[in-house]
Amino acid sequence: MKKIAFLFCVVIALTSCKNSQEDFVIEDAEPQKPIVDFGFHYDEFNVHYDTIQSQDTFERILKKQNLNGRKAADIIRIVKDSFSTSVRFERPYVCLRSKDKYHKLQYLIYQPTRLDYYLIDLTDSIIGYKKTRPLTFKVRTVAGELTGSLTQTLRSMKIEPTLSGRLTKVFAWSIDFFKSRKGDKFALSFTERYINDTVYDGVDSLRAAFFEYKGEKIYAFPFAQERNGKTDYYDENGKALKNFFLKAPLKFVNITSHFTKNRFHPVQLIWKAHKGTDYAAPTGTPIMTTAAGVVEQAGYTTGNGNFVKVKHDKTYSTQYLHMSRILVRRGQRVKQGDIIGKVGSTGLASGPHVCYRFWKNGVQVDALKLKLPNSQTMEGRNLPRYKEIIRPLKRELDSVAEVTFRKKSK
Repeated sequence: MKKIAFLFCVVIALTSCKNSQEDFVIEDAEPQKPIVDFGFHYDEFNVHYDTIQSQDTFERILKKQNLNGRKAADIIRIVKDSFSTSVRFERPYVCLRSKDKYHKLQYLIYQPTRLDYYLIDLTDSIIGYKKTRPLTFKVRTVAGELTGSLTQTLRSMKIEPTLSGRLTKVFAWSIDFFKSRKGDKFALSFTERYINDTVYDGVDSLRAAFFEYKGEKIYAFPFAQERNGKTDYYDENGKALKNFFLKAPLKFVNITSHFTKNRFHPVQLIWKAHKGTDYAAPTGTPIMTTAAGVVEQAGYTTGNGNFVKVKHDKTYSTQYLHMSRILVRRGQRVKQGDIIGKVGSTGLASGPHVCYRFWKNGVQVDALKLKLPNSQTMEGRNLPRYKEIIRPLKRELDSVAEVTFRKKSK
């Protein structure tokens, strides 16, 4: 057991050295300082770190360790019932070898995932183990102000920046994040995963959040109604945050032209109505359909350039103009948020942007001024249970925010 515990610590030590691409850095060198644990010293072994290459098999890895083909085959035959002997490209493994001139393999550790690792013990008889390291979850509640983009702000607070993508999805129907400003306040409560209680493994779930937007606090709490068991996000009153339509077809962009009856056209150089909203973004930026529906048109005209029109129901349709690429076809069914094309400047366009047009009952209207329906409402029978669940979460958010902003105001 001491030896297994020692090897377990070796794997943990390795995973703590990670970069943005890999779970940990592989070095084909002896460690600078021996790791001492449970009475075993790292320097008792000749240690070799490596990663699975494209042509590697379990047998080939064993053969690299001065084992002949028959011995390697015997090892695989014995351990195959304990774990899978297939290997994954670019996953790490560690060889612990004797320190004499023969460098005889004593232990082989292969880590197919961050949580699981396989161990082959060759010191006496051949034994194979599969081990899963325990996960623990820790709650973290923070409050802050935007100092730049949401991603930059979270990074400065030592929060995994990928949480920003989750937050923008949750609030996509309520907040135009490209209109958010420095100083806008927010509070978040989320769980983080830790392997073996010490090795950070990322954000697991969002428990609660609020953002101050245009002078109003917008809360978000996850909740599964009894009707279908699907988790959606709701505000403090049980109103669904998810709407029938997204606020915009792009993420983190700028509005350069609004819906208006009279605008000077930058290409035609005449005054005319502009029946859409222009969102500027670099060429190639993904364009999302703002609601589910069926692609009614997908093609090219001189004025529109590459465009897509989506029919959502008997009442609403949307259109997306000036694409560099169209990624859907006529008649195709699309879900809300699906990528239907890429930003471009085809047709009558002075620069890369998407002109977003909106129809209600066959008439083009201003999407930014239209009051749109929620996609799902809270059933009355669920509301008491929901209020009971969110009460301590809301209190926690408000308390942390009050303490944080009081300190900043001093």
